[in-house]
Amino acid sequence: MRNDNNSSAARLTANLAQVVELLEIFHREEAQRAAGDPDQPKPAVHNTLPDLRDRLSRMHLADVAVLLESLPHEDRLLLWRQLREQRGGELLVALGESVRVTLMARLSEEELRLAIGQLDSDGLAAIANVLPPPLLRERLLALPEAERHWLERSMAYRADAVGKLMSRAMVAVPDHLTLEQVRATLRNLGELPPHTDTIFVIDRQGVLRGGVPLPALLLSASTLAVSDVMRSDIVTFTAEEEARGAAQAFARYALVSAPVVDRHGKLLGRLTVDGVMDLLRNERAVLNLAGLRGEEELFASLWSSARNRWLWLAITLLTALVASRVIGLFETTIAQRVALAALMPIVASIGGHSGNQATARVLRALARDQLTIGNSFYLLRKELQVGLLNGVVCAAVAGGFAYAIYGQMALASVIAAAMVLTVLLAALVGVAVPLVRRGREPALGSTTLLTAATSTMGFFIFLGLASLFLL
Repeated sequence: MRNDNNSSAARLTANLAQVVELLEIFHREEAQRAAGDPDQPKPAVHNTLPDLRDRLSRMHLADVAVLLESLPHEDRLLLWRQLREQRGGELLVALGESVRVTLMARLSEEELRLAIGQLDSDGLAAIANVLPPPLLRERLLALPEAERHWLERSMAYRADAVGKLMSRAMVAVPDHLTLEQVRATLRNLGELPPHTDTIFVIDRQGVLRGGVPLPALLLSASTLAVSDVMRSDIVTFTAEEEARGAAQAFARYALVSAPVVDRHGKLLGRLTVDGVMDLLRNERAVLNLAGLRGEEELFASLWSSARNRWLWLAITLLTALVASRVIGLFETTIAQRVALAALMPIVASIGGHSGNQATARVLRALARDQLTIGNSFYLLRKELQVGLLNGVVCAAVAGGFAYAIYGQMALASVIAAAMVLTVLLAALVGVAVPLVRRGREPALGSTTLLTAATSTMGFFIFLGLASLFLL
């Protein structure tokens, strides 16, 4: 049996290699043309651009987007221009936002006008936030009235709301039709919107009543009314609710599509799995753990990449300065017991790693929408218990190591006690930081904040105990 994941990855890798090879040929030919006698006719490029265009036209649009995101700016622009006449607008939508912004900044006004002219209201809604206002207004005026009103409403929603992700491409039928009439309606459409697994049922006021799964529509008796076979318990979202919560519901209920309604239950649009994947595809949580703000593309400029990291680097530097002053408070203690300087990193390292484990557990629970107030207290209690158990084990090892090296039971006892207290503190902070930041990108900079707390307090605990019991 063929492994689709492996074959898909292999296909993408092969396509990337072939396109890169064609690009290398193109650049060599361009170099030869540039190096020739300026007074002589330039030799023709040997069909490289047509070959590139042909290769790209046979690739899935998502693969082309990945390809463009893997290439430097000049090659990215060159390849986009091979597809701009037919799929330039769709390709802009498929790109990650940071890559889309940098590519659009290099397009002429006419190229951008051509690209957005290829998009329907759903495509425009996906990139409206980065379009030049004059071009957006021009395109809005060219849309049919119903599409224009829908797009204007979509643009009014918050950036993190379901309404920003919903599509108007859906099938909705009145509740008084028979199944045969619904089937005739679908035949007249000629083509169903992508990811259509349910036909929505509305009343005369446009209020959602339920949905008919496609299997029920196809297999039930034609004479039945649509209201007889519809399900009224389908998962529904409101346009104003948080998109991240909707994404969690899609994963929890294995949804393909779901209706979006207003506060009165009137059907507004549809949320689909591809819209949810667009929300998740940037893998922001991985970047945020490191303190990167938003998405940073591979070929971003040095200046923008550096600036993107300033905030959390500044916080890290500040906390490191605080930690250094904590150590400075115990200079006399360290001078009298030089072994303390060698043992300090052990306490800070174990504390930081233990806290990161607790933070990862909380972030996983938040991602799966598992945490209530009661569960949060349970998780905190459990992580403290785990921290105590692991702290005792690490304390025994660290204490044994200190005694074996320095032969001082008092020193071994101090590092063992400091290890237990630091790991407990790390568990507390590791749970608290993402919970406190819940609703405001809890992963953002969690590692930075956690390391700052555990390092500073770990040093303070270890050196404080040493001052009390070793001098």
